Amino acid sequence: MNAHTKFEGMEVGFDVPALPGMDAADVQTPALILDLDALERNIKKMGDYAKAHGMRHRVHGKMHKSVDVAKLQVELGGACGVCCQKVSEAEVFARGGIKDVLVSNQVRDPQKIDRLARLPKLGARAICCVDDPANVADLSAAAVRHGTQIECLVEIDCGAGRCGVTTTEAVVQIASLIDAADGLKFAGIQAYQGAMQHMDSYADREAKLAVAIGMVSDAVAGLKSVGLDCDIVGGGGTGSYYFESNSGVYNELQCGSYAFMDADYGRILDKDGNRIDQGEWENAFFILTQVMSHAKTDKAIVDAGLKAQSIDSGLPVIFGRTDVEYVKCSDEHGVVADPDGVLSVGDKLHLVPGHCDPTANVHDWYVGVRGGKVETLWPISARGKAF
Repeated sequence: MNAHTKFEGMEVGFDVPALPGMDAADVQTPALILDLDALERNIKKMGDYAKAHGMRHRVHGKMHKSVDVAKLQVELGGACGVCCQKVSEAEVFARGGIKDVLVSNQVRDPQKIDRLARLPKLGARAICCVDDPANVADLSAAAVRHGTQIECLVEIDCGAGRCGVTTTEAVVQIASLIDAADGLKFAGIQAYQGAMQHMDSYADREAKLAVAIGMVSDAVAGLKSVGLDCDIVGGGGTGSYYFESNSGVYNELQCGSYAFMDADYGRILDKDGNRIDQGEWENAFFILTQVMSHAKTDKAIVDAGLKAQSIDSGLPVIFGRTDVEYVKCSDEHGVVADPDGVLSVGDKLHLVPGHCDPTANVHDWYVGVRGGKVETLWPISARGKAF
């Protein structure tokens, strides 16, 4: 199917923000722009890193919620599969052709467990996390009912303070129950330290990960003592992957934001004290916005406000500009400080959002741009899949 057939009948400005072949300057705003060259370089770089360190990379689909981006990560970056946070997200990726899917979260609702147990019928390996012995029987019953297999990781709370158990004894207890349960397979450990990913200091992140690595090492040894081996010891994010990959215990990374980058991640520092968006990773993800009013001489009003982004991790940064600053937003408006009056109505700006994950989730499409032209349009396949 060519691009023209695929988007036949779709109207720019109503159905879609752009169509393949258009000039990038004509994309309707606000819209999500992917710099395809930068995206591909980021994906290949992480793939090469993982391979060089003997690690698998299970990309985090909750970041982009896109089957097309996930497929690019598999094809170009050698990803082994995806992880996501919800069963409905997992179904989207499995239906889209991703063959190895981890719900890196607990699944407790009976209907969600039933849907998880049906995931292998879509041709995908189905994995989930467990942190409560009581969950095992329900997962087992659903897998037996559907004649499928659910693989289970015991989740360790290694510092995030959310889900997960905190002792080796608890890990061994739950893993042993999984191993003995019909329809289930013990697959390993989930140990993602999310609380430290955005700490600016490299040394502070390293110290937090040292604690996590110690907990995971103890758990792996405890499991081996009862004859249980881990296929997966997973964790690692954009702010920590170099620690897990050199730990000698983790074997699977779960990085997500590296592919797009956002303003919050961009502020953290590498081991040499440099921002990670100034060499380690490139900004590939932007909100394209347009000046709609300049009635006030010292500020411009743009059309990307709260409904076009998430500001939980701070306001967006205007890419490539130091003369203007995005300073405030309401539902449909963004306020850009323009002290020298350099902007005019109709000017377009690229915003680097504060937090890429929830920003992606409020849009329907990614507009892939290369060389000043719209090359592709990708649906945000799992948008709104929160159950």
